[in-house]
Amino acid sequence: MKITASILLAAALALSSAPANATVLDLSTMTCKQFVEGGDDTIKMVLVWMDGWYKGDSDEAIIDTDVFTENAKKFGTYCGKNPTISIVNAAEAVLGK
Repeated sequence: MKITASILLAAALALSSAPANATVLDLSTMTCKQFVEGGDDTIKMVLVWMDGWYKGDSDEAIIDTDVFTENAKKFGTYCGKNPTISIVNAAEAVLGK
């Protein structure tokens, strides 16, 4: 199975910034409000997860920072307007294929 750059980056972020009391993020239940209020580490991890999830195994293991930034802005704007929606539904609305 192909390991994407997104997974490696997410692992690096998680390992480099993991607090002494690690937190479990259940992305299937996280709301946009929780995402926005989650702080820099949570926001970064969710955005990297989202980038990898929507690329899937068929895409190249490349992170285009311009596309990544644009998608992050779209996602943040959508979540800001829809705080009660789950981030999974927000990601689908913004990045769904």
